[in-house]
Amino acid sequence: MPDVPFTDKLSGNLRMLKDAIGHSPDVIFREFRVGHSSWQAAVVYIDGLVDKTVLNEQVIKPLMRERGLSSDSATNKEQLKSTISDSVVSTAEVHEMRCLKDCVRKVLDGNTALLLDGLTDVIVLSTVGGESRSIEEPLSEAVVRGPREGFVEKLHSNTAMLRRRIKDPGFTMIPYKLGRRSQTDVYLIYIEGLTNRELVEEAKSRIERIDIDEISESGYIEQLIEDNEWSPFPQMQNTERPDRVASALLQGRIALLVDGTPFALIIPVTFSMLMTSSEDYYERWLPASLIRILRYGAALIALFLPALYIALISYNHGLIPTKLVISIAAGREGVPFPSIIEALIMEVTLEILREAGLRLPKPIGQAVGIVGGLVIGQAAVQAAIVSPIMVIVVALTAISSFAFPQYSSAIAIRMLRFAMMMAAAVLGLYGVILLFILIMAHLVKLRSFGVDYMAPFVPMRARNWKDLLIRAPLQMMKRRPELSRPQDRTRQ
Repeated sequence: MPDVPFTDKLSGNLRMLKDAIGHSPDVIFREFRVGHSSWQAAVVYIDGLVDKTVLNEQVIKPLMRERGLSSDSATNKEQLKSTISDSVVSTAEVHEMRCLKDCVRKVLDGNTALLLDGLTDVIVLSTVGGESRSIEEPLSEAVVRGPREGFVEKLHSNTAMLRRRIKDPGFTMIPYKLGRRSQTDVYLIYIEGLTNRELVEEAKSRIERIDIDEISESGYIEQLIEDNEWSPFPQMQNTERPDRVASALLQGRIALLVDGTPFALIIPVTFSMLMTSSEDYYERWLPASLIRILRYGAALIALFLPALYIALISYNHGLIPTKLVISIAAGREGVPFPSIIEALIMEVTLEILREAGLRLPKPIGQAVGIVGGLVIGQAAVQAAIVSPIMVIVVALTAISSFAFPQYSSAIAIRMLRFAMMMAAAVLGLYGVILLFILIMAHLVKLRSFGVDYMAPFVPMRARNWKDLLIRAPLQMMKRRPELSRPQDRTRQ
């Protein structure tokens, strides 16, 4: 769009705006006279993006009823403009625009442009409003104990929720407009004096290099600025919970909020952070530690159990106790497929049911997931397609995969589970061990914005083990985690 300056003719300015954005019926051009004079004015706004009560009561009505303004009696146009801005309209924010490009951007954001005949400046008024979703409990990160509010699609509502939790004067937001055509508002948020400056500069440089037509969701940014796009593991943490974001900011990390999505991004992240829930810090340390250990155990079951079943059945029979071997052999009698095909049939079926349950309406989706799994599993056993022990293995694997507090990290384990199964089918336990070594080598090499992904395991930082497998009492956690190198390391 050309950066054309406005003229002092109202009709010409309106024509420029109509040519730029007036090709849709939701762009409203409202012309009227100021007071009882012949002075012509107009407002331009987008229906659905503005608060019409504010527009009518604080902009249009005061101007139409104003008796002290007249284009004939006023000789000083600048004085006239300042009178309107200071005394007539009563919106919270008032800006003056001289060029078409800047004015169009403000109108597309939900503001209202006020054009007056004889003035070369357009007065832009803050009238952002419209319908939005109310604040509700996040569906993807439910907790038993903790706040019940989650982010919404409105950016300023999300920043307000963070402001209520962090009243530090160093709370800093850097605004960006990303997407050549979408012009999506993005805020990079950190706490000045706490967050490491090198981390902030690295995040800013990566965001400023983004050049794409649209940013529809925070996932676009995550994929464009991550360290290793080939890794199955997420290198940023996404969350709907304001309390999780506030906690991360107070640890010296950075958050990214994107307009139009309730999912915020937190950087940097480590594997251990993906295995923690915000609820871990609301409960006492003993139950929180037990739940965290169970969570790590569930991760091992979700990754290894089907592969171990295949390896033991196909190659390493001697490692199975005799009575158990007899029981498994009796259950597999009549099954025409080898263990790898049997496992793939059940695992693929489970993934299809899980995906179908997510996409269907919520009441139907739950029924499809539970009833479908029971019916298909029972029918497969009766038809001698799979063995009963295979159904138990798949059920335990599915239940364990639901124990992850982060959906994105659970997806990585689900993908690697199939690779583990193939390795077990080819080389038995040797294949499982070799692939596990490769995965660990990848995790040790992986970094997130300069932070080692497997820290504090590798490199080992004993101080940070207070908040790892076991969550120590809060009285013992006097220093912030050293992973993101905060400027202020003392927490209490």
